[in-house]
Amino acid sequence: RMFHDDELEESEKFYVGQPRVLLLIYALYNTLVARSEMVCYFVIILNHMISASMITLVLPILIFLWAMLSVPRPSKRFWMTAIVYTEVAIVIKYFFQFGFFPWNKYVDYTKDKPYHPPNIIGIEKKEGYVHYDLVQLLALFFHRSILKCHGLWDEDEKGDSSSNKEDTDDELSLTGGRRDSSASLKSVNLAASVESIHVHFPEQQTAIRRKSSSSVSQLSHRSSFSSHRSKRGKCYESLIISHPAFLLFSASYGVLKSRCGLCHYRTLQVYVPIRQFFYNLIHPDYSAVTDVYVLMFLADTVDFIIIVFGFWAFGKHSAAADITSSLSEDQVPEAFLVMVLIQFGTMVVDRALYLKKTVMGKVIFQVILVFGIHFWMFFILPGVTERKFSQNTVAQLWYFVKCVYFGLSAYQIRCGYPTRVLGNFLTKSYNYVNLFLFQGFRLVPFLTELRAVMDWVWTDTTLSLSSWICVEDIYAHIFILKCWRESEKRYPQPRGQKKKKVVKYGMGGMIIILLICIVWFPLLFMSLIKSVAGITNKPLDVSITITLGGYQPIFTMSAQQSQLKDLNQTGFNAFLGSYRGNTAALQFLEGYGKEDITLADLEGNSNSLWTISPPSREKMIQGLLDFSAEFTVVLSWTIQRTLEKVYPYYIKAPSDSLAKPIKQLLTDCRWENITVSLVKNVSEEGVREWWVLNQLGKRYKTSEESLELFIFSDKVSPPSLGFLAGYGIMGLYASVVLVIGKFVREFFSGISHSIMFEELPNVDRILKLCTDIFLVRETGELELEEDLYAKLIFLYRSPETMIKWTREK
Repeated sequence: RMFHDDELEESEKFYVGQPRVLLLIYALYNTLVARSEMVCYFVIILNHMISASMITLVLPILIFLWAMLSVPRPSKRFWMTAIVYTEVAIVIKYFFQFGFFPWNKYVDYTKDKPYHPPNIIGIEKKEGYVHYDLVQLLALFFHRSILKCHGLWDEDEKGDSSSNKEDTDDELSLTGGRRDSSASLKSVNLAASVESIHVHFPEQQTAIRRKSSSSVSQLSHRSSFSSHRSKRGKCYESLIISHPAFLLFSASYGVLKSRCGLCHYRTLQVYVPIRQFFYNLIHPDYSAVTDVYVLMFLADTVDFIIIVFGFWAFGKHSAAADITSSLSEDQVPEAFLVMVLIQFGTMVVDRALYLKKTVMGKVIFQVILVFGIHFWMFFILPGVTERKFSQNTVAQLWYFVKCVYFGLSAYQIRCGYPTRVLGNFLTKSYNYVNLFLFQGFRLVPFLTELRAVMDWVWTDTTLSLSSWICVEDIYAHIFILKCWRESEKRYPQPRGQKKKKVVKYGMGGMIIILLICIVWFPLLFMSLIKSVAGITNKPLDVSITITLGGYQPIFTMSAQQSQLKDLNQTGFNAFLGSYRGNTAALQFLEGYGKEDITLADLEGNSNSLWTISPPSREKMIQGLLDFSAEFTVVLSWTIQRTLEKVYPYYIKAPSDSLAKPIKQLLTDCRWENITVSLVKNVSEEGVREWWVLNQLGKRYKTSEESLELFIFSDKVSPPSLGFLAGYGIMGLYASVVLVIGKFVREFFSGISHSIMFEELPNVDRILKLCTDIFLVRETGELELEEDLYAKLIFLYRSPETMIKWTREK
């Protein structure tokens, strides 16, 4: 035991003997240390989400376009930039907190204005203005300490000092080896002669992509720098920059001293390192190839879901609160439409770049998307929604998920696209999880078709679109069969043994219950939606209008607010007891509770004067005296002219607009009696007349003339399920049961026609043939792709060959 150390062994024993909670804390701390740069990124993004100002906007953009694109890690220059920038931001915010600035005198008035200049810049006066900046600075210093502990903080400086020993002070040096963010413009001596100004570029190497990324990703910057020093004389040569700006810059030394020449020089000092940084990113010496497209797609999908269920946060405050109510009214909100189209468009472009494997296009798309999203979210959206970004929770959630997408995109750019894209990501394993997820993926409307067409458009192939779709369908079918065959191998069924009851009752019983639920779903839904989840729809206004024979209305009255009373439990029980023995009435009352009944107390005196003309008055009197003629009395519906048993004491207010009297509760189907009298008032102003109505059979008797009316309000479905309940029972049967029944019938019928393609004992050879087609397509062997496709088609045309190919080995 050459390297045995007693102290280390004792330390390990002490560590293992600690409580589990303490070990968990140690593990969390080690995780924090290992991913300290992610903690810094998270705090910076969180600070920007809460502050949403131009001051905090700079660092998130630098994260996605500099730090996360640096190979193998962000340089010291970035971390120093972030630390210094945070310190300066803290000082600026502190300086502008003093009250002598004009905009700080009206803070309460301007704090919610999104386009107020101090709010946009981030220098407004507020409580806790610097809390998140201090947390951000603390996270940056913590990461700096971690890098110093591991000797990674001064690594770039050592490389620079070693390089400067050989390079003259008047050269613009670019570090070779593994190109990272430290490959930048070093120094230029303005007093040096123009002839000595050179830029050293490494000799362009052919980009090498390796499938094994472990060894390449662990290549340290120090070893790369040492290799560069040892091979410097052989592998590199000095090249004069051929850029037009450099030619103009090096035209004469006099121009260099002028203000215009100095401006060009300063511009080149910024432009050349940025250009070299992105050039090295697009043309790397080594590439730790990875594939995170699935994670990017999932992030975009989550953003898509956020837009669908929270689209109102991206539009005016007057927008509808949920998309279902807007669509039910045949209205498509503009904010929803624009957001959906933009999100879907970015997903399509991302898929195209992934299929074409173009890192340059992905870099350009990343830059455009980072600047575009930040400009839109923090400068355009607040004006549209008329509120600050920090007050828009849905927009903050959408932006955070989009930041996750930006981080994954940067990682994809830094590592490079995979050389081969074979099949669907759900078809990598043959288990139940992949099987059901893949079948769910294929059930999404138009998703499979859209993916197939996009793959055909952006993939080099000799197959036609129909042939491409044919291969995709065969591959999907064979994958499903492969999953079932693997499940049969894992759970074999011995010959001659009957199926277990667990399998029969588990699978068969579940299918039986499912089919029964589908058949009786409309009845159950319409019954439970109003009895269990129904909402009481009480009346807000009860109005009575009585018209005699089409003449001027003799009585108008309405009951509102305090005149609409609820029954208590005692009154409700007494009400039920009065109908004991009346089976029809009790059956009707079973569907109502005390909260569904409203007692309307209407004043007996009409609230309007009777302003009939004298000729019409005489004609109406003649009609009432003529008992042989018909004379109608209109009380919200047409009835006979007699006023006996005419008043509908109980009214049912259903979910639709037509209210009806409840005949089950009217004794012997007879209605209540009312008295109608004309009151005449003679005064100095003239003669005034109005009608007075009084109900004779009131349940709650009062001394004055009045009318009582019981309103039974049917429960209505909740707004979230109203669009489904609106179809009714027959509509649900036609739209749900019959459609689902069609798919179920296709599963149980027509099986005999697919036996040749379903009952395949071993599908490995067919699956390998499909995979070979994908492989030769990716390698550019298009003629071989045609041959393999023809072989696949012949296999499905020849039953005998299919039998030979699918035999068990």
